[in-house]
Amino acid sequence: MRLIRFLVAIACLAVGAVVGALNRQPVSIDLGVAYIPTNLGVALIVALLLGVLIGGLAISASLVLPLRRRLARAERQQRVEPVANPTSGT
Repeated sequence: MRLIRFLVAIACLAVGAVVGALNRQPVSIDLGVAYIPTNLGVALIVALLLGVLIGGLAISASLVLPLRRRLARAERQQRVEPVANPTSGT
């Protein structure tokens, strides 16, 4: 599994390098308060990375955090109210 992750990471880096090399046109990004001069490849890669980060944070906030709270609540409740052992003869 570790090897597959490593190969996928290398493939993504290679694709990013190719995209950056093929899109060398200069662009200027207007942020409202500043201009950032860069090339198109870097702008594309940064935009894709920001999209992945924002999407990951949205998934984490909407799915992972509520499930962790639910798990913690269930663990707390189980510690307070242990389940009776049905195989015991008492």
